[in-house]
Amino acid sequence: MQNNQIGGAAIGRAQGLNHLAIPGLTLAIGVMLCFSSLNSQAQSSILNTLGTPQTLSTVPSNGDMNPYGVAFVPAGFPTTGVLKAGDILVSNYNDNANLQGTGSTIVYFRNGSQNLFYQDAQKVGFTTGLAVLKAGFVLVGSMPTSDGTSATVKPGSLIAINAAGQIVWTLENKSQINGPWDFTVFDQGATVTVFVSNVLNGTIERLVLGTKGGISVKNATEISSGYTHRGDPAALEVGPTGLAYDFSRDTLYVAEGLENAVYAIPDANAVGQNGGKGYKIYSDNLHLHGALALTLAPNGNLICSNNDVINTVAGQPSELVEFTRGGKFVAEYSVDPNLGGSFGLGFGLVDGHSTFAAVDDNASSLLVWTLN
Repeated sequence: MQNNQIGGAAIGRAQGLNHLAIPGLTLAIGVMLCFSSLNSQAQSSILNTLGTPQTLSTVPSNGDMNPYGVAFVPAGFPTTGVLKAGDILVSNYNDNANLQGTGSTIVYFRNGSQNLFYQDAQKVGFTTGLAVLKAGFVLVGSMPTSDGTSATVKPGSLIAINAAGQIVWTLENKSQINGPWDFTVFDQGATVTVFVSNVLNGTIERLVLGTKGGISVKNATEISSGYTHRGDPAALEVGPTGLAYDFSRDTLYVAEGLENAVYAIPDANAVGQNGGKGYKIYSDNLHLHGALALTLAPNGNLICSNNDVINTVAGQPSELVEFTRGGKFVAEYSVDPNLGGSFGLGFGLVDGHSTFAAVDDNASSLLVWTLN
């Protein structure tokens, strides 16, 4: 991706070369270091090192199916509620009849056991957008339907749930939240920046939330738009979904499902207005089959899941795809032998060990790997 990003300011931030007094030399050295970094990234792979995962059922007692979001409880999370650091949360999108947008539960896993964290028949359709905030809240996206089809899909909301499993805040504002198919957070404790992919209108919204004494919106800015989107009988909605934020480069990466591509939005945390569509850094019709969730891996690469609705390729079902931020394919991994199984994914710490988790939507299960 950085093939399209090389410039004096970007290199200075990424490589720490601002002290050099000769601009031409700064650029030359920066370019060499940038490409050296990209080449070293290409030699490193997380997906190629995965062994046999621990497989855990995500189906709670009410029978909800179709797990979407994955999130880890971070270190320092308040211990006053049911959650503890290292727990892994999963949001369910479908009910026990497998109707999309009607699931009403969030479950968590500890020591291989599943527990119910939240259930409410009034708030349903929990999307891939799921995060656990340091201040003691679980943030989740909701995009409900009344009959499981895109014909009845609603704009939805963002919901904050406290550590005891109680809703404490809801944001329902169509101009900001219009199909929160996924989101990512930059969590600074008292302030949290939330980047939301709105699949119903193809926009990216940046929300700055305050978390002291509760949740409040301090600022809201639509920073990007123009991504293709549409309803789909199999996937409900297809369009901009997965988001991954790289703080060191102030760059937001966007998985665009209909284009089998990943875009980058520079200065994502600093920009003050809508700059239109980001720029494409990775397009891969061989390995991407409806790009869905997205995460920045510990080795600096990006990993994306596929919903297999667009550009299905024989022999590549339910793929996770790893590629460098420079846009070079690294590895792929299938989470299920059938199409449509890969959705939410994420990294975190469990008992001090670096851990990777991803859902298998077909089997309604969570796959967990302890990384070396």
